[in-house]
Amino acid sequence: MTRDLTSGRRPEILFPYYTSLTALKGVGPKIAPHLIKHTGPYVRDLLFTLPVQMIERPVTRIAEARAGQVQTIRVTIGAYHTSAGKGPQRISVYDDSGDLQLVYFHAIRGFEQKHPVGSQRWISGKIEAFGQTLQMTHPDYVVDQDSRDQIPEFETVYPATAAVSSRLMRKFVQAGLQNVPDLPEWLSPPPDSGFSEALRSAHSPTAPSDLLPQAPVRQRLAYDEALAHQLALKSRKQHRQASPALSISEHLWADKALAALPFTLTQAQFRALEDIRDDLRSGFRMNRLIQGDVGSGKTLVALMAMIDVAEAGHQSVMMAPTEILARQHYEKSLPILEALGINTILLTGRDKGKEREARRAQVASGDARVVFGTHAVFQDGVDFQSLHFCVIDEQHRFGVGQRQRLFSKGESVHYLSMSATPIPRTLALTQYGEADLSILDEKPAGRQPIHTAVIPRARLSEVFDRLKAAIASGSQAYWICPLVEENLESDLIAVEARHKSLQDALGHEVGLVHGRMASNDKEAVVSRFASGDLPLLCATTVVEVGIDVPNASIIIVEQAERFGLAQLHQLRGRVGRGAAKSACILLYDTPLGATAKARLELLRTTEDGFVIAESDWKLRGEGDILGARQSGFPAYRFVDPVAHADLISKAAREAQYILQQESQLSPERLKALDVLRGLFDWRADQADKAD
Repeated sequence: MTRDLTSGRRPEILFPYYTSLTALKGVGPKIAPHLIKHTGPYVRDLLFTLPVQMIERPVTRIAEARAGQVQTIRVTIGAYHTSAGKGPQRISVYDDSGDLQLVYFHAIRGFEQKHPVGSQRWISGKIEAFGQTLQMTHPDYVVDQDSRDQIPEFETVYPATAAVSSRLMRKFVQAGLQNVPDLPEWLSPPPDSGFSEALRSAHSPTAPSDLLPQAPVRQRLAYDEALAHQLALKSRKQHRQASPALSISEHLWADKALAALPFTLTQAQFRALEDIRDDLRSGFRMNRLIQGDVGSGKTLVALMAMIDVAEAGHQSVMMAPTEILARQHYEKSLPILEALGINTILLTGRDKGKEREARRAQVASGDARVVFGTHAVFQDGVDFQSLHFCVIDEQHRFGVGQRQRLFSKGESVHYLSMSATPIPRTLALTQYGEADLSILDEKPAGRQPIHTAVIPRARLSEVFDRLKAAIASGSQAYWICPLVEENLESDLIAVEARHKSLQDALGHEVGLVHGRMASNDKEAVVSRFASGDLPLLCATTVVEVGIDVPNASIIIVEQAERFGLAQLHQLRGRVGRGAAKSACILLYDTPLGATAKARLELLRTTEDGFVIAESDWKLRGEGDILGARQSGFPAYRFVDPVAHADLISKAAREAQYILQQESQLSPERLKALDVLRGLFDWRADQADKAD
């Protein structure tokens, strides 16, 4: 039987790593809450907080000291100069080569008694030139001869807070390192340095290059973390693939529905549907992600699988993050499902009273074979008779706990997630590593290319004129703004102000949609726009997904440089859905930085979301590739997903090998791998926090 590396009691050798921070000397009741909030509750969490900077403190003489650099000098206290009123306190010091002034803007009580005139002291801090005088403002260190070792030649700088200084962090880290044991080697063949040695070295850099992600010790730590994470993901996947589930193999109804469509599926859609059907007929639980660009036809593929489940006599649910998106899925699917005689309902938070109870009764009786909805589908009081298939659109917008509440409505439920945000392979390995992946990399026939223009906002009046002419010819358009209302602290263009100026400039009623509006009001405006009653919709990014208006052929995004590139790509996907030629106009403020310019130029030259995602990943680093930090993404401590992309891929392959070959691994290696898994403990650190 396959051994589960994700479960079991934490190895005893790790107990010191999981000791409470309050056990460290100096971490008393006053500082403990601040330190725990800053790093986490355990010694392990403290030690996993690596330095972010290093200060070199070379020893020199006053005559050789260089302005603008940190120096350490042995001096003699010469004289104290107290200014009248509230001026700074100045202390003259000297050595055999020259004079220097120490400057304090706030007098320090007892300083003169502690460092009397004539005493020799070691001082360290940044040297500054004030006219012909050298000075050191608020020295980092002033210590006597016996305390010289308190001034490190290479001082590590840690992430700090108002309550927990970098110096305190360094003190606690050094105490923590003394209390933890060396750990067994879990890599094969063993590298030059083990985990424990690498961890100590990472906290004791001797050159700025030691802080870079490419430094050997940082790569060792990153690989261990990536391997632990991949083992956790792939172990869960292995466990899931061995979990029995309903086997569904017939698809006569779906084939009939496909034959009635006025178009055929793309080859990518056929491949994805076959992947899903293989999962459904396997007899084990599905966990699959369909990743496809804007307009690649993910929903139709999922719908065919839901029809297969309905044909087998069971229920499916598709959950979307917004009511607009859920309603769109429902309305586009309804004609296909009604033609097959499949009862379908929509559940949203808007449902009230008798109407809500009637819909819930259809779900509970099994009469509703296919259910579309928002968060309302997993609420208490919603009970399914025979739920066996869950589809979640834009799954990163739901927490782990929310998804589990939905799965708990059925028994051993098959799970399909959909993402319209193309993401780099490395991110897919980290965020979706326990799912099987199907990629839709073709656009359905008839999709029009979108002309993308990048224009400075100084040409706004010209854009207004072109927009007015387009609307006069029967086109519809979106105008996207970043904010909802004017904010004196921000120069972003508010959607309400732009809405007014557009109505004045165009002489037409302009629709307005933003996140602070009530759902009913948003639905009403979107419905009027979709029906052609409104020629222009002025909105925030609430229209990023879930609005499909084939007649809309123009989208204008104001201050485009402020948006994430993936988000801009999603917004652009609102047009190009009909027969007319479409355009996306990206307005930017000048001056435009080199990176921002490169990102907008990339969007101008390609519509391939996967190319855009990979390039954006490289252009701006890990940052926030999905436009907003998403639930479930690993809170890595050592891994830099960009700099360590190759390590993550290598760790994924190694984890797969370990799980496949574990029956042949030595007991010592298996025990060491248990230590690795327990050390990073992704089960506790990630899954429980992602909700």
